Order: sequence, then structure tokens, then C-alpha cells
Amino acid sequence: MSIRAASRPWRLAALAVAAAVTSGLAIAAPVQASAASTVNYVALGDSYSAGSGVLPLDLSAPLECARSTANYPHDLAAQIGAKLTDVTCGGAETKDFAGSQYPGVAPQLNALSSSTNLVTMTIGGNDNNTFIDAILACGSAGVVTLGFGHPCSSLYGSTFDNQIDSTTYPALVAALNAVKAKAPNARVAIIGYPWIVPAAAVPGCFAKMPIASGDIPYLRELEGHLNSAIQRAAQATGTTYVDVSSASNGHDACQPVGTRWIEPLLFGTNYVPVHPNALGESKMAAQVAGTLGLG
Repeated sequence: MSIRAASRPWRLAALAVAAAVTSGLAIAAPVQASAASTVNYVALGDSYSAGSGVLPLDLSAPLECARSTANYPHDLAAQIGAKLTDVTCGGAETKDFAGSQYPGVAPQLNALSSSTNLVTMTIGGNDNNTFIDAILACGSAGVVTLGFGHPCSSLYGSTFDNQIDSTTYPALVAALNAVKAKAPNARVAIIGYPWIVPAAAVPGCFAKMPIASGDIPYLRELEGHLNSAIQRAAQATGTTYVDVSSASNGHDACQPVGTRWIEPLLFGTNYVPVHPNALGESKMAAQVAGTLGLG
């Protein structure tokens, strides 16, 4: 939950070090690859789709997008034998579907056509800077209180939730409708965000995610609210929602290497923190395949 500058993923990483302180589409037949036909698969979305922070980089993508060839679209395409067009880009917002995110980077919707069979995406976490603002605000407040109390929830209250309801949700509905209009013959799926933090503070978490113990549930509920808005937008537009909340439970950024799907703000293995690692991307691909009945 990447998280609008051309260097947003890099900005998060720099802040982490310096501060020590982020259904149902009406379904015809399941999309299947065969010798006689190829699934034309287009991947849209933000850094959680792009796999920002996971090596190796996709050298065909703009450097600002920090796109990985080990992201879940590549995993899924390999699994089902699809022809993949990947236009995912770190830092993307819903407005970047119809507009150019960076100079020379075409709007993501340009990749869609009537011949597109399958579309997937994660999107919405960067609208209003929800992820980066919440994670950095709570991280900064947590450092000040040495991990005690709930300074972030006391300072911000329902601010982030209100922004999700007032602007992110309608933007998601508009974006999904635009996708379906550009790709009328495609099966469209939007994936929720895997859990970044556990339901409650756990021992050792503060060293990786410097957030006060009382603000861990606050951030968890905020992410749950965002995923709920994404799910409601999917239902309102006849889009398949891929729920990763159950599967990602217990695989948050506070867990050890090999268990976690999300890298922490500090002492992680990705060059972009608070994003899925290679394991997380592969598990997201598996959830998409399972939900859509692919493979």
C-alpha cells in the first residue's frame, strides 16, 4: 500500500531511513488459455500491482514506475499462459488511468481495447495520499511517544476515513466504469490490499514499524475501511473483488522474513518499504487465480 511526485516510492524509503521512523462481475466462462486462443491480459494499478521494491526491475518500464518482473501480474500471466501488457506504475492514483502520471507515460487506460480479455489492478491507496500520509504521520507520532499510547489516532481521528468515503470511493467507481467501457469484453478484477500491520501490537514490531502500540489497531482499521470502499466500488460496477484479507492475515510487516508478505518500514529486504515482497506478490497472484478460477 504504495503509497505525487515522480519519486514517491523512493521518498518513502528516504523518510524511513532519515526519520527512523507506510463481486461480482457477471461472469460468462472462466478465462482460460488454450493452444487455440491467447488470453490478452492487461495489468493496471499502483505499486502493489507493479511490485515496486522487488527485483528484478522491468527494464521496459519507465524507471519512475519501479515495476518488477516478479510482480503478481507476471506471476499470473505465466501461470495461465496469458499475453501480458503490464502498465502498472508505482505511485499511481485513480486519475492516472485517464491521465499521464509522468511525462511520456501514457494513461493506463490506453492499454485497453475490445480485444482485452482480462484486467487486474490494485488502486486507491494513493488517492489523498492515504497510505503515505497515514503511515508517516503515525510513524512520526510513534517515535515521539517511544511507542506508547495512540498519538496518531488522537491527532487525526476520522480524517483519513472521511477522505476515503468522500473522494476515494467515488473515484474508484469512476475508474472501474472507465475500465469496463474501454475493455467491454474483459473480465475485470480489483484486488484488495494485503494487511500491512497486525490487528494489535506484537513484541518487536516497533523496531520494524515505529508506530505506537495504540495506533496499530487504528491503522489496521483504516486499511480495512479502504478495502471495504474498494469492495463496494467493485459491487457497484459489476467488477470482481479479490479479497486478500484472510489470506494475508498473519503475514503483515511485523512478521519475520519468510512469513511476511509486506516489508516493514525499517530493516526490510525491499528497496521500497511497506510494499509486498516477492512472496507477497506470488500469493496475491494465487488469490487472483483462485477467485477467478484461472489456471
